[in-house]
Amino acid sequence: MKSIVVIPTYNEKENIKKIIPKIANLNLGLDILVVDDNSPDQTAKVVNDLKSLVEKNGTKIFVLNRKNKKGLGRAYLSGFKWALKKEYKVIIQMDADLSHNPDYIVKMLEDINEHDLIIGSRYIKGGGTKGWGTIRRLLSRGGSLYAKIILGSRLNDLTGGFKCWKANLLKSVDLDTISSNGYSFQIEMNFRADKLNAKIKELPIIFVDRDVGKSKMSKKIIIEAFWKVWILKLSKKPWLKNKK
Repeated sequence: MKSIVVIPTYNEKENIKKIIPKIANLNLGLDILVVDDNSPDQTAKVVNDLKSLVEKNGTKIFVLNRKNKKGLGRAYLSGFKWALKKEYKVIIQMDADLSHNPDYIVKMLEDINEHDLIIGSRYIKGGGTKGWGTIRRLLSRGGSLYAKIILGSRLNDLTGGFKCWKANLLKSVDLDTISSNGYSFQIEMNFRADKLNAKIKELPIIFVDRDVGKSKMSKKIIIEAFWKVWILKLSKKPWLKNKK
C-alpha cells in the first residue's frame, strides 16, 4: 500500500538529518512528509538538502512549509490532510527527535494489514521509556491512565505520538472538527478511533528521550490535556455518524 511518514518539526535540524536517512534505509518504499512551522534554525532547508541524497534510494521527500508556529496538533492535521489528498493509503506519524525508533515501522506496516490503527505503546508489556526522570514518567503514565479512566477507553497509551493509520480511518475521524492542539491532540485522535470501533493494536515500544534539542512539553500543554479529557467525554459527537 502507498505509505508515507508524517513528521512535524520546529527547530529540529540536527535530529531531522539523522532520522530521514534511517527511515530511507529501511528500504520499505516509504515517502516522507516534513511539516515545518517556519523553524528559525532552517530545518526545512536541511530537509531539502537531503532530497538528492535520499531520493535515489526510492524515498520521496516533501516539505510542507507553514508560515507560523501553530502547534503539534495543527501540524499533524495539515500533514494528514495533505497525505489523504495525495491518496496515500497508510499514514505513519512520528516525532523528529529520534524518541521513536524508526525500526518499529517494519512491524507497524506488517500489522496494519489486519488493523485500522497501530499505536506505539509505552504502557503495555514490553513497552517503556528510557532517559526520563521520575516526575516526567509519573506525568506521562498518570496522564494516560487519567484519560483512560475518564473516557472509558480500552487503550493503555493515549498520549503517545508514534502511530500508523489506515487512510479510511483518518477520513472517518473527521479531521476538520478536531479541536485539540498539544498532547491532548493525541488523546482526541485515539478517543475518536476507539469510539468508531476501529481495529486497533497497541505495539510495545521503548521511548527514548531526545539527545539534541529541547522538549516541547510545557505546563500549558499539561493543563490543556487535563481539561480537554472532560470536554471530549461530555461533548456531542457528530463524527460518530461515520461509525465503522
